[in-house]
Amino acid sequence: MIGRTEEKRYLQSLLKTDEPQFVAVFGRRRIGKTLLVRESFDYNFTFHHTGISPNSLEPTNLKQAQLDKFKQSLKEYGHESSHELDSWEDAFQELKELIKKSKDKKKVIFIDELSWMDTKKSGFISALESFWNGWATARKEKDIILIVCASATYWVIDNIVNSKGGLHNRLTGQIQLKPFTLKECEELLLSKKIRFNRHQILQCYMIMGGVPYYWSLLKKGKSLPQNIDELFFYDNAPLKNEYDNLYRALFNKPEQYIRIVEALSSVNKGINREELCKKTGISSSGDLSKKLVELENCGFIRKYIPYGYKQRNCLYQLIDNYTLFYHRFLQNKTCDEKYWENHVNSPSLNAWNGIAFERVCLEHVYQLKMALGISGVQTEVISWQCQANKDEGIYGSQIDLLIVRRDQIINLCEMKYAEAEFVADAAYDRDQRRKISDFQKVTKSKYAIHPTLVTTYGLEENSYSGDIQAVIDCEDLFK
Repeated sequence: MIGRTEEKRYLQSLLKTDEPQFVAVFGRRRIGKTLLVRESFDYNFTFHHTGISPNSLEPTNLKQAQLDKFKQSLKEYGHESSHELDSWEDAFQELKELIKKSKDKKKVIFIDELSWMDTKKSGFISALESFWNGWATARKEKDIILIVCASATYWVIDNIVNSKGGLHNRLTGQIQLKPFTLKECEELLLSKKIRFNRHQILQCYMIMGGVPYYWSLLKKGKSLPQNIDELFFYDNAPLKNEYDNLYRALFNKPEQYIRIVEALSSVNKGINREELCKKTGISSSGDLSKKLVELENCGFIRKYIPYGYKQRNCLYQLIDNYTLFYHRFLQNKTCDEKYWENHVNSPSLNAWNGIAFERVCLEHVYQLKMALGISGVQTEVISWQCQANKDEGIYGSQIDLLIVRRDQIINLCEMKYAEAEFVADAAYDRDQRRKISDFQKVTKSKYAIHPTLVTTYGLEENSYSGDIQAVIDCEDLFK
């Protein structure tokens, strides 16, 4: 298995504990949660069950369908229930009987896609609470390891991690599985004998992000454009309909979530709550706040407060690579099966490259800090912007990445995608000087400002490159 070293080590350590363990593993769809748990326990479970997606069931029969599937899983692990399961209390009672009969030294119970089982008025959560609090933790043997898993990150956080009911503070551990880094994606390709250079891997990451499943679909012997066309643009492309599947798997009623990400996809920079309400037609309310938190917890958007501003000035920005790609190229359902091959170096792709590269850099801030030699320095990573004000000599600026350091230096990062060494010119130099001037005038910061260039192939030395204090290239992002 590629990556996940620390997560796997932690899960395997549970087998050596002397207390019952209750661990939640969560993260977006296709991120590798199930594979991590299976590999960590070498596919050996006392019981393993996966909930059924509600999208594949009749709305009038959700609870019973989930119970019937649970009964089937019990049978697969050697327990024949003598009667139909009518409630989740019945289901967990049968699970107790299976555990009692098991000769496993540690009883590893893995319940996957937990959120799908929590159908309306099903009583699932209360039955799970009773199973864990009233029975599993009360066993003299203290031998149960319960691993629960779900793609609906917001559901896990609300109902398990931050539970205000019977599961409050009952977790003994949690793993929020993050997307792969560029380096891990490179390792995955090498394991599949796929030979892309690092620039091509970067381009692929700009489309798919670090979602392992998407990368597993790439085929060796084909170019990157050929792979992208086959995955996204062919008639039966495996990822052509991933967008709808992605949001419907995460949210029971995905329509408003989709409206939010659609609105954010129409602007490259972040927008405030008021603008978001105008674009979506969704009123500003507690329900909107909840949906924004859920999208942030799932890794689709980020909320940030520009440097020097207060909470009420926070902005929201779409950061999910695949969602950005979908709205730019797939939403209009192009009929060109060779779209990516036919549009290499086109103005539309070149414009998108710059936007997508910025998102990749924001996902690799740790690598940026490593390249700057400040991985151990306390920092605040933020964005900043200001409106033009001619009376005060302020031009109006947007800075996507500031690394504010405890050693009183601020790295003002400019992210530039290029097909060769980046060439600073008079316009670039003027833009940088204006940004620094605006920042110092508005924030009154006394920190030293270090203009920092993050680009693909480094910087060509010329008369305009001297003021750039640090250059970070594509190779640095793979560390």
